[in-house]
Amino acid sequence: MKKAWVLGAVIMLGSAGMGGALLLEPAAPDPRVLAARKYFGDVTLVDQHGQRHRLYSDLLEGRVVVIHAFFTSCPHVCPTMSRKLLEVQEALGERVGRDIRFLSVSVDPTTDTPGKLRDYAHRFDAGEGWMFLTGEKQDVELALRKLGQYVDEPNNHTNILLVGNERTGLWKKAMGLARTEELVHLIRGVLDDG
Repeated sequence: MKKAWVLGAVIMLGSAGMGGALLLEPAAPDPRVLAARKYFGDVTLVDQHGQRHRLYSDLLEGRVVVIHAFFTSCPHVCPTMSRKLLEVQEALGERVGRDIRFLSVSVDPTTDTPGKLRDYAHRFDAGEGWMFLTGEKQDVELALRKLGQYVDEPNNHTNILLVGNERTGLWKKAMGLARTEELVHLIRGVLDDG
């Protein structure tokens, strides 16, 4: 009976009782992945369920995402954009959570606790593929800077959605208040790239 062990990046294969081992060279790291990991970094963010996620490795790497900057106490555009994302979620159906993920990142992490994010997610009937993210102020600010969404005051956040296919490198921006059909068309184009 053969057994396989993974030791770091080296795989050892051997047969029980034979004492021999075959060492395989690890695959060379993908330069695109290395560059993306270096650029985005892996600061830790926390979702509405209190689960911790690394920005690049857990949330972006190999994924298609729609990224939205917001805050839960926003009285104006945030609820409107969240309703728009709900319409997009409904139009994309089961693809949300399976093929694409929505990432709503709070620009007010000192106020927006996981509990507040959870309540906000329920308010907008967010499905499993829609994550609301907060964390330590410095981590959230760094993540927002890397995503081009950082603002010094929560009310100054943009109405821009960032839509990206990290696997293919296709990234687009969309007005978050555009017609739902236009957003769905743009997002499907990024989702089906490559």
